[in-house]
Amino acid sequence: MGAQICSQADAEMPREALRFHAEAVGAQVRLDAQRSTARRRATFHGGIVFSQRPVRPGERVELRVLCHERGWVGGLRVGFTRLDPERLTAPGLPPFVCPDLEQQSPTWAAMLPDGCGLTGDVVRFWVNRLGRLFAQVNAGPRLLLRKGVLMGAPLWAVMDVYGTTKAIELLDPTVSAPTPTTPWVFSGEPLPEPKATAGEECAICFHQAANTCLVPCGHTHFCSCCAWRVFRDTAKCPVCRWEIEAVAPAWDPPALGPGVGAQL
Repeated sequence: MGAQICSQADAEMPREALRFHAEAVGAQVRLDAQRSTARRRATFHGGIVFSQRPVRPGERVELRVLCHERGWVGGLRVGFTRLDPERLTAPGLPPFVCPDLEQQSPTWAAMLPDGCGLTGDVVRFWVNRLGRLFAQVNAGPRLLLRKGVLMGAPLWAVMDVYGTTKAIELLDPTVSAPTPTTPWVFSGEPLPEPKATAGEECAICFHQAANTCLVPCGHTHFCSCCAWRVFRDTAKCPVCRWEIEAVAPAWDPPALGPGVGAQL
């Protein structure tokens, strides 16, 4: 009985506001003095950050997107990890939370769906006691990002200021702050793609324009929707089988050479 009362009291005790961990940050991250803002200086990766303390099941991690940078494909990743950032060294962090940190450690993260994470958007994410990772953008619906987070041990929030997401700010949910009233609506459909002209079709769907570059191999035979699906599913270039590290826009997509589509 005494242990039960103690456990309930601990659950009701106020926790310190979430801040970014001061030392365990990606190579491109710069924090402000209060450790509430994380900004990626350059390129599209090296933006991993952690909360300074563990997050309880059901506790909302709330943040605002401060800067959205065009020119990349994919944006903010959010999730949880059993890695204690106090025991991490910044030089040892990989460039990406997905899939690198997930493969190296007990970490569970996911990218927010296309079309959210624009400048001014407020994102909340949490994990419930069943190990399900949820997110909400502005006043939109609750989104199930993934299942299978292992519970039963402390979990720290992990975020990757990746791609189109240039800067984020952690918010204190106990302090009343304006939330955009326009909900972000998840349609489940990819964003509109430019239709292809003759000779510029995506080598996978043969419908949309080949407007995307796979990094580092540089192949540009795919639309962004198909390229991102390949990155997510296999992370191997369909043409040369090099491992894909990122997906970026190709400003001058070349015409497909003979037989390229047949190789896929």
